[in-house]
Amino acid sequence: MANGILIVDDAAFMRMMIKDVLTKNGFDVVGEAENGAKAIEKFKELDPLLTIMDITMPEVDGIQAVKEIKKIDPNAKVIMCSAMGQQAMVIEAIQAGAKDFIVKPFQADRVIEAVKKVIG
Repeated sequence: MANGILIVDDAAFMRMMIKDVLTKNGFDVVGEAENGAKAIEKFKELDPLLTIMDITMPEVDGIQAVKEIKKIDPNAKVIMCSAMGQQAMVIEAIQAGAKDFIVKPFQADRVIEAVKKVIG
């Protein structure tokens, strides 16, 4: 049974900000990871309902991590985060299986809207 949300970003304060927005809106954050390699490990361990993932990270980037997560679970739900001006990467992430994306710096209501849209 899938549960909660996994947040993946190499910046600790970004993880904290996303977690804060989610928990204030009644969502359960089950884990955090600081790069794509850790995200894949945590995904296997936690089986999250949703993963919110940064695109640009050290070791394994978000796009590669999405591809690996989709191999583990073809039904995995992933929302990508990206800075302005990364449209090509966002398109690549969607093609890799991401369900939606949030542009940084993000608005709290946009984060919640994306989460509700993806998890239904």
